[in-house]
Amino acid sequence: MCGRFTLVQVEKIPTRFNAQIIGEINLRKRYNISPNQPVPIVFQESPNKVEEMIWGLIPHWAEDPKIGNKLINARAETLLKKPAFKESFLRRRCLVPADGFYEWKKLGKEKIPYYIKMKDSSLFAFAGLYDVWKSPDGRLIKTFTIITTEPNELVTEIHNRMPVILRKEYEEIWINKEETDVKKLQSLLVPYPAEEMEAYPVSKKVNSPSYDSEDLIKPVKIYIIPKNEQSQFDI
Repeated sequence: MCGRFTLVQVEKIPTRFNAQIIGEINLRKRYNISPNQPVPIVFQESPNKVEEMIWGLIPHWAEDPKIGNKLINARAETLLKKPAFKESFLRRRCLVPADGFYEWKKLGKEKIPYYIKMKDSSLFAFAGLYDVWKSPDGRLIKTFTIITTEPNELVTEIHNRMPVILRKEYEEIWINKEETDVKKLQSLLVPYPAEEMEAYPVSKKVNSPSYDSEDLIKPVKIYIIPKNEQSQFDI
């Protein structure tokens, strides 16, 4: 799954995605984006638009918005089989800008956080779906989910899933509202080439959703010590 990611280069979104910002967007650097937080999302209009949405998809038909807590990710393999995702897959696809994400590797009894990014540290886009839920008091709440797939050769050493990172040339195809070829869309949801990415262990401070600082993406050393003892972090 993908439960945390970064968006440090937020100011580059309009240029990178040829998109226009709608409303107010928080332009501060984000080092620990967590579920239930607002995130800038790109979707197709003329031109493309950027708007903040909440991470954790609430289907428009949902009675209880708490369902969004369980829908931060959507498996690429079952999008058409899940009522929560099927309609959005066909009609409401989006790009989730990011420049890195975190996954946790099991090491004995511990889980070690790793930061995964492009080797050139460039901005990229997760494949996402969004929906609009109307609250009992009439408010329209826009939410999204990040699609996951099998891990590539790099991520498989850390976790058994990874978020779908779209090739740049596939981004416009993905958000194109006129694109209805299901097989074509599904063919985009594949692991990103491992040779273009890198991963390294980072501080366990990332475990706290409230901690959001630049030091989270700095590499740390892990010291492996005998069994029955905890590994040590150089932090």
